[in-house]
Amino acid sequence: MRLFVALDLPWVLRERLSALAGGLPGARWVPPENYHLTLRFIGETPGHKAEDIDMALAGLRARGFALTLAGVGTFTKGGRSTALWIGVERNPQLDHLQNKIEIALQRCGLDPERRRFQPHVTLARLDNVPEGKLVSFVQAHNLFRADPLPIEHFTLFSSQLGKEASVYTPEVEYELG
Repeated sequence: MRLFVALDLPWVLRERLSALAGGLPGARWVPPENYHLTLRFIGETPGHKAEDIDMALAGLRARGFALTLAGVGTFTKGGRSTALWIGVERNPQLDHLQNKIEIALQRCGLDPERRRFQPHVTLARLDNVPEGKLVSFVQAHNLFRADPLPIEHFTLFSSQLGKEASVYTPEVEYELG
């Protein structure tokens, strides 16, 4: 199974984010049902290891908190923009939860995550989007701000790659105190 840990988003927020999709030639928009905030990508995992991961995450204790999505940006690689995302206002409780998840997963044998945690919700993958259009899109939407979202659980998802888009299945939800 291909696994990742993420925060699921309510449909009202997904609909608001999906209203931003459009107007960028070369953008492959993420379907609203796939919007999430990744806390830790795990990757291909054999069944017995998935059970260890579930037990490690189930033992984790953290408090719920409020999260605010705000701002728009891009990831670049090799001088080219590769993804368009909605950002997250700085949030120490989110950082604390992500750190606890990272430690729990390392304790059950996963290698440490090499990339720095940069919380975001991916809106689109970018393939040769004209730079001027991308800059205009970001400028037009960079004041985006959602209402604070109560975070009461996090989720272990499985992912199956599909032709058009991956299919994400929530496997286990872990309640926050």
